[in-house]
Order: sequence, then structure tokens, then C-alpha cells
Amino acid sequence: MNCKVEKSKVSGRITCPANKSYSHRAIFLASLAGNNSKIGNVLFSADTVATIDACRNFGAEIEESKSSIIVRKPINFNKIVPEIDAKNSGTTIRISSGIASLFTKEITLTGDSSLKKRPMQPLLDALESIGAKCSSTNGMPPIRITGRILGGDVSIPGNFSSQFISALLICAPLTEKGINLSIEGNLVSKPYLDATVATMRVFGVTVKTLIPYKKYSIVPQVYKQSTFIVPIDFSSLALLLSASVLNGENLIIHGKIGNLPQGDEVFIDILEQLGVKVSINKDQITIKSPEKLSGGRFDLSNSPDLLPPLAILALKTTNSIEITNVKHARLKETDRISILARELVKIGIRVQENDDGLILEPPKELRGAVLNSENDHRLFMAFCISGMYVGNCTVTDHESVAVSYPDFINEMNKLGAKILIQK
Repeated sequence: MNCKVEKSKVSGRITCPANKSYSHRAIFLASLAGNNSKIGNVLFSADTVATIDACRNFGAEIEESKSSIIVRKPINFNKIVPEIDAKNSGTTIRISSGIASLFTKEITLTGDSSLKKRPMQPLLDALESIGAKCSSTNGMPPIRITGRILGGDVSIPGNFSSQFISALLICAPLTEKGINLSIEGNLVSKPYLDATVATMRVFGVTVKTLIPYKKYSIVPQVYKQSTFIVPIDFSSLALLLSASVLNGENLIIHGKIGNLPQGDEVFIDILEQLGVKVSINKDQITIKSPEKLSGGRFDLSNSPDLLPPLAILALKTTNSIEITNVKHARLKETDRISILARELVKIGIRVQENDDGLILEPPKELRGAVLNSENDHRLFMAFCISGMYVGNCTVTDHESVAVSYPDFINEMNKLGAKILIQK
């Protein structure tokens, strides 16, 4: 269904959602550790529920409460697992593929129509090089994996997705030989690899860094019972901050930031470069935005999820915003570069689409439009925030927010937004 979005302002207090990436990783690692491992402040969204369901299908015994989960029993590698349905979650299917390679029986992994367009071949090639048998549909899901991998030396390209590397790291300590991992070329989304290593450390596994973002060594180890508290999600925070910059009137954002690495923290620096003053006081974030933002050139190679919230800020700049080195954003739920280029021109932003990014010139005139989010949660939220600034907009596929921020529409409306679901 679609949403009608009218010009509106937001003010008041809102709590930022928990981090999706850390929720995924903690759920998988707690499921490998078992023994009453607990995850607090977990994000319950469509993507993370897909990971919980995958771990249950792998044999983990998981109990859920309002904001936490407890893993009573770990994944059972002797269980017969006919299929893992990752729904729309790339993280789920990629890390699940690594775990599937630790089983001896064939496991099929699949997902929805969007996930079936996302590349898997580099990971499958890496798993085959250390003992798995893999097949796929032109390098994409559905895929079939038969283990058990033994470990050893493995190399994988870094320019597709850091999720491939995370999958190999997570399964590495449970192999007979461990894994010596070499990353070929330039690794994209480096902070997500850091997040994986940090979460593994909480669950008792050490990853030895030989050359940062190039070579890693993981000896055979056992995941240990632990408690993990998920921090706020800077990807979602970036969208809330963009809403405050474009439409805010004294918006206060709450959430525990924590000290775990998050690449999207760089959005604070980006806002300050654009002329926004950001104040962080304990667990409270506020901003003071000028009437018009300056422009700038921004490299998002390590933070591709910042592409939508940064692109829409061109609505309020005096100079262009140039976004570079984010070609891997074309391999997300959708080709976010081309969709942003196609849709933002409708509301007046002048856009030049490049192979690895966008150049966005501020609009001479704002105009309402129908914005097609292509069922992409981050695009839907960014387009709604744009619509609140422009007025008289319709944004498609509101159901997509269940992936990362299920309460987005309700919470925005409580703050003063005018987002109406059309039935």
C-alpha cells in the first residue's frame, strides 16, 4: 500500500531503534554458543526475525521476550535442515550459508523475489575452496550447500559485500583447521567487518588481524555463553537526523550509543560539514540546523546505508552534494543509486547518476510527486522524510519498513508528521 505525505514538522522525543547489524550478529553467535546466552535491546524486525527463524531451523532453542532473547540450546549440526528462508534479509542468507557449510547434509537457502537477485557466488566459491559443495541459480538464491568444510586457506574478493567475509569469519572457529582468510582488492563496508569481529570477541572467540582488511587468522575455538546489549542503529539514526534537519522543531532523539564500532557514525561528521550543529549528551541527541545547508563531496564506501538520508538533504543545500565510491549500494535490496536518481528528480532535485554515486543539485522549485520506493525500507523512509519537506507526495510500499523500523510511520506521526496510509 501507499502513503500520502503532506508538508509537516516534527518535534518532541523519539527513541532510536536498536542496531539491525549487531542484532543479526548477536543472534547468530548466541545461537552458536547456547547455554542461556542473552541478547538485550534486540531489534525485532522482519530481517532479524528471519535470522531468529533461521537459527531455530538450525536447531537452536530460542526464547523471546519484549526486548530480549535467550538461547537455551545452541545450533545442532546433526539436525536435518531441509530449507532456510531468509525472506528479504541479505545478512541472514549470507551468514546462514557459512553456518550451513558446517552441516554434513545438504541445506537449501532461499528468500523473496528481491533476495533472489542478490549475488552469492563469491561466498559459494570461497566455501567450495575449503570443502563445501555448492550450487545456485546463476550465482544467486536459491542455493544449495553441503558440508562439512574443513577450513584452511581461503581468499575472497572484498568489493561485493563485507557480509561474505563476516560469514567466513563466523564459521571459521568451528572448522577443523580454522581459517586463514585473504581479502582480494579493496574491501567495501569495512566497519561491518569490525562489527563482526567485535561481536565474536564478546562471545569468546579471537580473530587475529594480520593485515587490517586484508588478512585474518582464526584458529579452532568454541563460542562461549555471554550477554550482549545491542546499541542504537546509526543507519536509522541517520534517517531521524535527516528528518530533524529538514523538518525538525526541537526534536530530541534518545538511545544508548555504546562503544561498539559503527561505520554510519560518520553521519555526524557529514552533518557538521554541511553546517549542522550536533549535540550528544549522554543518551540524548539534538541538532541545530541552518536555514540552508552547504554542500560537499562525500565518500560512502564504508557506509552505503547513508546514501538515502544524505541524498535527500540536497533539498535544503545551497551547493551540490556529491556522493562517491558507493557502487555496492546497487547490490542492496534494490539498486539504490538508480532509484534515488530516478525519483528525486520528480520533487525538483537535479541529479546526475554516476557509476559509483550521485551528484545532487538543490531544486529551483519544489513539487509534489509519486515516489516509488520499490519496496526498499530505507528508500521508503527517506522518501517520506522528503515528502514532509515538499508536501503533496505519495510514497509506495509502506510495508517495507518492517525490515528495519516497524514503528516508523506511527512514531513520525506522533511527532507531528502527516503520513497517511492509503487503503
